[in-house]
Formats: sequence, structure tokens, C-alpha cells
Amino acid sequence: MKILITGGTVFVSRYLAEYFVGKDHEVTVMNRGTHPQVKGVRLIRADKSEPCSSFRNMTFDLVLAVNIYTSGEMNALLESLGDYGTVIFISSSAVYPETTALPFRETDPVGRNAVWGDYGWNKIGAEQTLLQRCPDAYVLRPPYFYGKYQNIYREAFVFDCAEKGMPFYLPKDGTMPLQFFHVGDLCRLIEAIEEKKPEDHIINTGNRPIDINTYVEWCYDVVGAELVKVFVDAAHPQRGYFPFHDYAYVLDTHRQSLLLPETWPEIVGLEEEYAWYREHPQEVMKKTAYETYIREHF
Repeated sequence: MKILITGGTVFVSRYLAEYFVGKDHEVTVMNRGTHPQVKGVRLIRADKSEPCSSFRNMTFDLVLAVNIYTSGEMNALLESLGDYGTVIFISSSAVYPETTALPFRETDPVGRNAVWGDYGWNKIGAEQTLLQRCPDAYVLRPPYFYGKYQNIYREAFVFDCAEKGMPFYLPKDGTMPLQFFHVGDLCRLIEAIEEKKPEDHIINTGNRPIDINTYVEWCYDVVGAELVKVFVDAAHPQRGYFPFHDYAYVLDTHRQSLLLPETWPEIVGLEEEYAWYREHPQEVMKKTAYETYIREHF
């Protein structure tokens, strides 16, 4: 296939570009050209906020809108395209209001989420713009991504604590649920959508939910470190010492399961991420504030 990927240099879009190049597809990426590119891609230098005339005479079988965050960016992308086939937008589960009953379903109304603020609200605008202009497009709503090239300081923070032999400070009783989705599973889901063209055009994605106790245990196991848990009461702001918001949510992923019955075992995905992180610690946006808070308050 001829595939266009917006982005192509950081985490999810980088993984997608590498994956589809590895499957011998013709991959074009659109970015500003300020970071190293995946070997084998064709680069179109462009600012995603403005229409780009370079695409007008190009044909794409598949368009992956990955790093699109607003209605304006979605409009700019669609106005740039000439002839194209399937469009898949990587949106977010942040489009569901936090007051919605769990699990969030694709049929639930979207709206502003107090935890995610403008990020989720803008993703809603991008979804609506896409589906108004391209009704046959697909919208994926993932939870937290993980895997190789993860540049946000989440798993890496837990790995760092494990490597330093630190106890790990967990909010409350550690039972808050989290939900993840491996970027490799995203690639396979995209392939399934392109092959099967499902009737449902909005699809929640994700592995089974796990609690934060389990998440931290797995991260320490991957490092091979002994875990000592310290449970922290609600008097301390959770984001002061823990890399996730005080926000429990679970997605219904039935539609995904019809296309992708099995997902990566989480421990395997974490092993992959840790192996990459050990070789590329400089590529993660670290936050020293977590350890500072721990040192000053516990």
C-alpha cells in the first residue's frame, strides 16, 4: 500500500512508520523535518496546521492521522490530500466525560473531560471535522499507549525507581484501574480495519484493565528488582509523586476484539519498552519533580 502518516518521528507515529516500512509498504511521512526520520520513508516537510500542496498529485491507499489534535489541523490535512482511500484517526479516550458510567462505550456521548481539559475537547473537534468531511473514515479511541519509543515519563519513571532500589509510592490502596494499548497492537488493528472495513467506524482500543498495583509489580519484575510498596493517603497530590492522574477509567473494547481477538501480553510489551529505554534514556522527557516530591515529603 501507499501510506501517509502524519508525524513519523516520535513514539506512536514513529513506531507506525517503522512497522509499515518493515512490511514493504510505501510510506510517506509528513512532519517539519526537525528530527531523524525512520529509514525507508519518504519525507514531506510541512506544518500540520497549514494545508500542504505537495500531496495534491499523490495517491494514498491509507492515511493515518496520528499527531492531529485540533479541528484546524484535521481540516488542513484533508484539504492537502488529493486521491486517498481509508483514513484512520488516532483520537483519544479523553473525549468521554469523566462523569460517564464505566466502562466507556463508543455509543456514549462525548464531552469535555475535567481531567484532560482542552486536549480531549480538541480531539472531539478533530473527530467531528473528519467524520463530517469523510464519513467513511475510522476513529480509534485509545487509553494509554506503551511500548518501544515511549517518550513520556510513565513506565520509565517506574523503571528508574526500580533500578535505584527505591520503594514505590502508590496512591491510596493501589486499586485504581489503568488501561493500556501496545503500539504494536495498534499496527495490527489498523491492518485489520483496512482488510475487513468494519461497519463500526468508532472503535475503543485497549488491553484488559489492570490496577496500579499490578502495573508497578510488572515494571519492577521487568527490571528484576525487589518491590517495596508504600501507600500514600489522599492528602498528597497524586501527580506530585505518581505519573498518572487520579482518574480511573475503563473502556469497553468489544468492537476491537472482533477485529483483534488477542493483544500483546503486557509483560512482553513492558520488556520491549524497558530494553529500548535502557539504550535510549535521553529520548524520554524525564520529570525530576517526582523524585523531588518524594524526597521532600516521604
